[in-house]
Parts: sequence; structure tokens; C-alpha cells
Amino acid sequence: MRETRTVQNSIFDSYSKHDHGVLLKTLSDRLDSHPDILKLLQVDLIDPSRKAVGCRGLSVDSVFRCLLLKQILGVSYDQLSFHLSDSITYRTFARLSAQQAPSRAGLQSVIRKIQPQTLQAVHGKLCMQWHEQQLLQHDYIRIDSTVVESHIAPPSDSRLLDDSVRVLSRYLATCHRYTGHKVRFTDQRKKSKRLAFAIFYAKVAEKEALYPQLLSCVMVILKQVDRTLAQLSNRSFDNEPSLRWVTEVKHYRQLLLKVVDQTQQRVYEKKVVPAEQKIVSIFEPHTDIIVKGARDVQYGHKVNLATDRQGLITYFEILEGNPGDKVLYLPVLDSHQALFGELPHTTIADGGYASAANVNEARAAGVTRSAFHKRAGLGFHQMGVKRKTLKVLRAFRAGIEGNISELKRAFGMSRSRWKKHDGFKAFVWSSVLAYNLVRLSRISTA
Repeated sequence: MRETRTVQNSIFDSYSKHDHGVLLKTLSDRLDSHPDILKLLQVDLIDPSRKAVGCRGLSVDSVFRCLLLKQILGVSYDQLSFHLSDSITYRTFARLSAQQAPSRAGLQSVIRKIQPQTLQAVHGKLCMQWHEQQLLQHDYIRIDSTVVESHIAPPSDSRLLDDSVRVLSRYLATCHRYTGHKVRFTDQRKKSKRLAFAIFYAKVAEKEALYPQLLSCVMVILKQVDRTLAQLSNRSFDNEPSLRWVTEVKHYRQLLLKVVDQTQQRVYEKKVVPAEQKIVSIFEPHTDIIVKGARDVQYGHKVNLATDRQGLITYFEILEGNPGDKVLYLPVLDSHQALFGELPHTTIADGGYASAANVNEARAAGVTRSAFHKRAGLGFHQMGVKRKTLKVLRAFRAGIEGNISELKRAFGMSRSRWKKHDGFKAFVWSSVLAYNLVRLSRISTA
């Protein structure tokens, strides 16, 4: 049975006198002052139906500390396992007993149980308590958006087709192991890989000649998959591995059909497929195509955030699609009103957020100054600022660029490394929590 927290610390626990050890000690004390967040986390980590017998495993407190340590260090689960077995400071911070030495697989399985909505609730709980303790300075906030990339390779139609052929062929090869039904199929993986490689480096005229050959491989696999599913439809499965095999094959088959349709429109019909209808990865189909201005195309999800005077994140949202910044301004104010019971006195945002409607609604709600980096036709009086004040606020807004840079460089938020949509969100929220907690700890020890 997993415990919520370690009741008594070991007499051998100690922190290094190095700056990093001092920071972890301060962060540990900060976490101890917020025991309520463990009640939110234990919903995901403790199964109440289990009897309180057997090995206890890592406590809820230890799991959360290991998650924060992973994001702070920017390491893999294997490296985290080594650090926890090698460093007294890290073991002390993670509240591990002398007998506990979590493995890579053990850390991965328990940390990934924490759901993104739980981490979001923890963030909201911490912000509320910091507001009550007057640690947040959110009378002035700055707003901006950025993109967090998914962990995928640069997409192309040939790569997507080859990935689909490879994955479905692998499922057909393992059909007997999971369902008991032996399948005889023609393996198209080598031919598909060769054609996809040739298309990637071919000229336009050569690609048009090679794509029909690749699509013929795809059609062979689709026929074999359809035949196998038809044969299995007459059988009833009561074991989980068989049901999961059938579900996953149907999932990848459906994605492959969309990729084929997308390829036919782009290659043969020379049509432009809308970004919201495109598939850029069969492994991370939730990935959006994000284009910001004239920059390179990015594949991931757009996020909207706000920070206070100290750089602490007071608002964060992972968005679906690529909405314009104008519609992202008012939700920040609504969130602050709901969470803190009050609105910021002054807001400064990028020029993309600027609109007369946003200014009018913010002023009507009680925001004294609603300024934007680019005025976009708005007058100084309309925004509630003077020319000199706007210059100061522009310099203040520039600070959020540094906050975003630190999130991406120091806490890994440039690219989410965890699989599937929930994994993407959990990784991003983990980075946000680690960033806020470390930043507040640094401020308190400055």
C-alpha cells in the first residue's frame, strides 16, 4: 500500500552545501509547507480498493519530488535512477529510505500515473496559496504565447505511409501471439522503406513515378489487415491483450486511410489540405500544425501564459489548433478573477492580442491599463497609458520572453518527450510546476 508521505525522515539525510543543494533544501521546505497538494496527487497514485499489505513502494510525496527532480535536471528515467542511487542530496530531497532504489521502469510507471488535470489542479492550488501569502505580485501581468513541439520527426507523406506499413505489418506478425489466430501475409516493410527513402531524396518528376509503387504496398497491407479483422470478427475475445490488439490495429488502419487520402489530394490532385485536417504523425495524431508569422512551421501545441512581476506563471493553458492571439486575451483575465478573486491592475501583451474589443471589455471589468506592445490603431488614452508609461511596460513585457526561454531551455518545455496527448500535457504541466517552484525558491534565497 502506497503511503501519502514519509512520516519520519532518516537521521542520515543531508543536503550538500553547494548552491544546488541549498536550492533543493529550500524547495523541499517549500513543498512541506503545502501538504494539501498531496491529497490531489494521491487520487492518481493510491488505489483505495487495494488492501494495505505488501511492499509500500514510493510515497506520493516521493513520486512528486522525483517528477520535479526529473524536470529540474532534464534527465531520462535511467539517469534519474542513477542519480537517486548515487547522490545523498537527491535521495534526501526525494525522501527515499535506505532500502529504496527505484529502477528506471519503476520510476516511469509511477510518475506517468499522474494525470495532466491533476498537475493543473496542483498549479492552481499553489497559486491560490501563494496569493494568500502575498508571494505573487500579479497586479502587473504580461501575456504571451509560444509553441511546445511534439516528439516527432519532420513529417512527409512518404514517411507517414512507410510508418503505417511498418506498424501494421508488425501487428500482423504478432497476431498469433496475442489472438491465437495465425496470419499469413506478404511483408512489405523492406520495399516500403526503400521507396520512402527514394522519394525523400528524389526530384519532383521522380517522386510522381515512385508514389504509385509506395501506395501499392499500402494497399496490399490494407487488404491483409481487412482480411485479418474479418476473420477475427467471428471470434469472441475475453482477454485484454487480444482486445487491445484488435483496437490498436483498427486505430492505425483508420489513420492510414486518412494518410492515403491526404497523399492523393496533395500529390495527384495538387490540392492544399487544410492544416486542421492534416495528419503529421501516426504516433502523435493530436499534433497541431502551428505557423506564427513568417517563421518556420512547428508541430506541437500552442500554449498561452501570463507571468507576474517576479516571472512566476499565474496563468497557463494548452490550446487546441492555432487560434489567433486576439481571442486568448480575455480568458487570462477570467482565470485571474476566478482563481484570485481580483483582476490585475495593469496588463501588457504582444501586439497580436491588441483589439478595441479586448481593451473595452478589460476596462469594463476593472483593468485600469490594458496595454499592448504594438498599438494596432489603439490610442494611448484608450489603453489607459501615457507614451512614457507604454515604453516602460514594453520593457516589462520583454521579460516574459526570458521566462519562456528558461522554461524551454532549463525545464525541457521546448519539446514534450512523453507519448500521447495526455502524456504531452502532463510533461508540459510538470515543466510549469518545476519552473514555478524553483523560481520561488530562488527568490526566497536571494
